[in-house]
This record gives sequence, structure tokens and C-alpha cells, in this order.
Amino acid sequence: MTQLPFIDAHIHLWDLDHLRYGWLSAPFDDTGVNGSTEAIASTYLPSHYQADATGFDVRGTVHIDAGAHPDDALAETQWLQTLHEQTGLPTAIVAFAGLNDPKVEALLEAHTQHSAVRGIRHILNWHPNPYFSYTPANLLEDPQWQAGYALLAKYGLSFDLQIYENQMAAAAALAAKHPDIPVMLNHAGMPVNDGEGYLSRWEAGLKALAAQPHVSVKISGMGFANRHWTTESIRPLVLTVIDIFGTDRVMFASDVPTDKLFSDYRTIMESFDAVTRDVSEAERKAMFAGNANRLYRLNLEL
Repeated sequence: MTQLPFIDAHIHLWDLDHLRYGWLSAPFDDTGVNGSTEAIASTYLPSHYQADATGFDVRGTVHIDAGAHPDDALAETQWLQTLHEQTGLPTAIVAFAGLNDPKVEALLEAHTQHSAVRGIRHILNWHPNPYFSYTPANLLEDPQWQAGYALLAKYGLSFDLQIYENQMAAAAALAAKHPDIPVMLNHAGMPVNDGEGYLSRWEAGLKALAAQPHVSVKISGMGFANRHWTTESIRPLVLTVIDIFGTDRVMFASDVPTDKLFSDYRTIMESFDAVTRDVSEAERKAMFAGNANRLYRLNLEL
């Protein structure tokens, strides 16, 4: 694995002295679905990422909105663009925009003035059981949010989709209406155990999304499904995602430092390597680097 070219399709950086991150601020609480974030509540910069990735052939990185205060969305992009220009890390930026804001178009336009910006993420995880929900309402059903989503095509932006299984059918229907907005499903669709038949429901949801040719998927964030995951416990999940989406629409990612709540960079990468050992070398190169290079329009030499 250390010899395989890797484009990390989902990372985060944050400077707690520069921007506001409510979810990384005291008081910390262990009762939520993902537990306390105190262990990762310290500044994480390109140098920290490079230290974590030591020994791996990282060719590029895609920074995904890191949960800064919504009013800091443009400031986060400006900060990341500066890091991109000074260090080359990140290679590309997926910025935050609250798509349910009637004035969101001005923010989208401002984001796209930065050369590293490729897309938008607005986390949508909603569940009938509030224990699992990240948001107070199911924004996928909000006409104002849908209007904001429709604007992404005008600005040439992709959308990073973070949802649960119960939202996948609606997300697939929305994607079908907007074939000109590339969609990247985050964290393998987050197959949380929310009751009987959860894996078969998750699999059906993945199939609905995969039926749209402009929807791809990132395999990362295994700790969101099981805080105590192992290579063997994730093997069937990873192979199911690959089987449904095909090796040309799958990207692997570390999700550090968030995933350091549950594991570490080397363990994550070696597990993904072990699970895909039986896949051809060309397909592995696609999933670990080539697909991210194409789908996020990075234009890197691999």
C-alpha cells in the first residue's frame, strides 16, 4: 500500500485560533452518536497531516468542509486557498454553504473566486431517531434547500452528500433531476445500526444512488458505523460498496483527523489495502487515486 499512489479524497484541517468550530469546543459530551470530540480538538495543519501520512505515497488531498461556524464559511475557504498556494496541501477544497439560505448564491459565487474550490458540502444527516441526527430537520425535503442545490450547476460545483440510509431514496430522486451536478456520497453512506435490517436497507439505498451515473462514493469514516471497527468487520461493507458502484466510482479516503477518534492513519490505510488485495492493480490505482483525480478535477500527474 505504501507504494500505491494515493489521493486522499476526504481530509480536514483546522486552526482553532483562527476560525470557530462549535463541535470542537468545550463542553464535550460523550452521549452523542459519535461520542466526544475532545481527543481531536486541537489545531491540525498540513504539517500534522504530512506526519500522519508518513510512508504513504500521497499525491493529492481534497479538503472537505470542517464544520466551522457557518458565518466563517468564506473565511475557511480563504484560509485553505492560502495553504494550497503556500504548501500545495490541500490540492482542492469542498467548501461549506448553507443551501437553505435564500442568499446562498452570493456565497457560492465568492467561493468560486478561489481556484482550489471544486464543490460544496452541507451535511444533511437526519434520522427519525434524534440520537442519530446531525440536523434538526430533513433539509432534503426543504424547497428552499433544493433551490440552493440547483444553483450548484451554474457555478460548476459538485456536491458532497452526507446522509443516512433513510434519506437515500430522496437524494437519488434529487440527483436524477440534476444530472449536471456531480455527487460524492460521503463515508460509504454511513451504515449505522439503527435497527432490524439496517444493512439491507443501506444496500438498497446505495443501489438507488448508484443508478445515477453522476453519483460516486467515498469509502472512509468507518468509525461512524462502528467505533470499534476492524479490518474484518469493514470487509463486507467495503466490498458491497465496490460491487454496487463499480471500481470507477469509488474513492478511498482517510478522513483524518476526524477518524482519529476511532483509529489512526496507518491502520485505516492498511485495512483498505487488505480488503482490496483481490482487486486488480489497475482497479486499485483507480480507487486509491485515479478516480479522485478525475472526479474532483485535480489534473494531477499520477
